[in-house]
Amino acid sequence: MTAVASEDLPTVGRRARMTGPVLVAGAVLGASVVLHLRDPHESGSYLFCPWLVLTGTYCPGCGGLRAVHDLTHGDLAAAASSNLLLVGSLPLVAWMWSRWFVDRWRGVRRTPDHRLGVLGAVALGTVSLAFWVIRNLPALGWLAP
Repeated sequence: MTAVASEDLPTVGRRARMTGPVLVAGAVLGASVVLHLRDPHESGSYLFCPWLVLTGTYCPGCGGLRAVHDLTHGDLAAAASSNLLLVGSLPLVAWMWSRWFVDRWRGVRRTPDHRLGVLGAVALGTVSLAFWVIRNLPALGWLAP
């Protein structure tokens, strides 16, 4: 990706540029507060995973709500036990959001590299699929939520 200096961009106010990153941060914070206050470990506190109900196997997202709840209480080990993929991806997600925030703050627009986007999507799909299969193997039951 290449960065374009702010003087090359159409004049847009900082407030308008920051709307996206701030709304995403607010939504994540709001969802985290809800999960902090209402424990998903308690049966029936949230809906059940449709994939788990239909197949009896865990999807890559199973345990995600419990992981966020545990993270908001500062229990990293319990969060990793609930959904290792979610916890492991958080540094990458935080870095991507931070880069987006700083670029918007400075008025920098990056030209997307579509090859990198495709590579990222394939990598995400491959890792998710592998995690999906591996967490349902009897020998690796510790990955199940």
